[in-house]
Amino acid sequence: MNLKIIASFSFVCILFSCSHKNDVLVQSSFIDSLINNYSLSSAVKSNDQEIIFWKNRINKNNPGMVNEAKYASALAARFRLGGDINDIKSSDSILWGIDSVFNHKEASVCLSMVSHCISQHQFKQADSFLQKAKTLGLRPYESYAASFDVDFELGRYLQAELELKAIRSNNDYGYFFRKSKWEHYNGNLDSAIADMQKATDLSGSDITLKQAALSNTADLYLHAGDIQKAAALYKESIQLDASDMHSIMGLGWVALVHDKNDSLAEKIFHFVQLKSKLPDPLLKLEQTAEQKNDSSLQKKYADEFITAVDNPVYGNMYNKYLIDLYTDIENEPAKAELIAEEEITSRPTPQTYAWYVWALFCNNKKDEAYKVFEEHVSGKPLEGPELYWMGKMMLGLDKGYNAKEFFKAADKNRYDLSPSKIADLDKNLEE
Repeated sequence: MNLKIIASFSFVCILFSCSHKNDVLVQSSFIDSLINNYSLSSAVKSNDQEIIFWKNRINKNNPGMVNEAKYASALAARFRLGGDINDIKSSDSILWGIDSVFNHKEASVCLSMVSHCISQHQFKQADSFLQKAKTLGLRPYESYAASFDVDFELGRYLQAELELKAIRSNNDYGYFFRKSKWEHYNGNLDSAIADMQKATDLSGSDITLKQAALSNTADLYLHAGDIQKAAALYKESIQLDASDMHSIMGLGWVALVHDKNDSLAEKIFHFVQLKSKLPDPLLKLEQTAEQKNDSSLQKKYADEFITAVDNPVYGNMYNKYLIDLYTDIENEPAKAELIAEEEITSRPTPQTYAWYVWALFCNNKKDEAYKVFEEHVSGKPLEGPELYWMGKMMLGLDKGYNAKEFFKAADKNRYDLSPSKIADLDKNLEE
C-alpha cells in the first residue's frame, strides 16, 4: 500500500477516534470524582449555621419579626438546597405567625409568601398575598417584579409584559432573569439564552445567584438542542458549588439521552437521591429504566414517584409529570384528566390546556379534546413534551400534516423528551 495512503488513513482514524471520544459529554471520571470527593458545600454549612443562629434568637414569650423572618428565610433556603418540602412548610408557618402577631400589617411578610406560593405552584394564593402586599405598600420595583412573577405563571401575559417593561434595566440581575423567562415563553430561545447569560454576568460574587443563572442557561441550551453547551454549563455550576443538585441531575440527563450511558445516568440519579429529599430522582430513574427497556423497573419507579408526590404537602407541584405517567405507563387517563382539570383551574395557560387536551384524548374524548385544542392551544407557544403530545393527538385524529408539523417543532426540543418519546418522535419523522 502507498505510504501516503497509509499515512492519510491513519490520520483519518486518529481524527475519528478523537471525534468519537469527544462525543461523550459526561465522563465517568468526572462523576466518580464528584461522588468520591463530595462533602457538604460551603452554602449548606453556612445555611445550617444561619438556621441555628436565628432559631436560638427567637423568644417564644416575646415574639418579634426580625429573628423569625430570618429563620423563615433560612429554612426556605434549605428547601432550595436540600429539597425537603417540610422546610418550606415550616417557613410558611413562621411567616403566618409573624403576620398574625403584627396584625396582618407587614407587606414584607406577604411578599415572602408570594415567592413561597409560587415555588409550591400555589399561584392563586400567590396572587392573593401580592394584592394584600400592594395594599400595605410596596416599593415600585418590588411591586412590578412580583406582579410579573404572578401574572406570568397565571397566564396573564399582557400584564406580565407591561410589568417587565416597568423594571427594565441594563444592570439588574432580576430583570434579565425574568426577561429570559419571557423570551423563552415566546419561543425566542436565542434571546432567552442571551438574557440569562447577562444575568450570570450580573450575579457578581453571589454564588447562589450565579448558579441559578448558569443552570437555567444550561436548561435553555438543552431546550435549544445544543446539548454540548448545556453539559458545559452544568459542570461549571457544579464546580462552583457541588450542592447544585439540579445541575448534577442535568448531567445525568445528558448522559442518558445523549451519551446513551444508562448505567452512568442511573449512578448519578441514585447519588442525587442520597443527597436530596426531592422526589425528582425517582422520575429520572423511571426514565432510565425506560431507556433500558426494563418495563418492570420502570413501573416500580413510576409507582414510587406517584406515591411520593401524592403526599398532600406537594400539592400541584408535580402535576405535569403525573399526567405524563397516568397517560403512559400507568394507563389511567381518567386520573390524568382530573389532574389536568385542576391545573387549568389553577393557572389557565396554553401549556396547561395542552395537558388537558392530551388527557382528554387519551381518555377517548377525542371530539372534546380537539375542541379545547382549537380554543385554547392552537397557535400558542408550547414546549417539547406538549408539542409531541399534540402531534400524537393529530396522528390519532388522522390529521397527518398537522401531526408532522408538531413533530418537527418537538424535534427542536427533543432533549426535553424521555428516551421512548425521542425514539417514537424519530420514527414519526421518518415516515
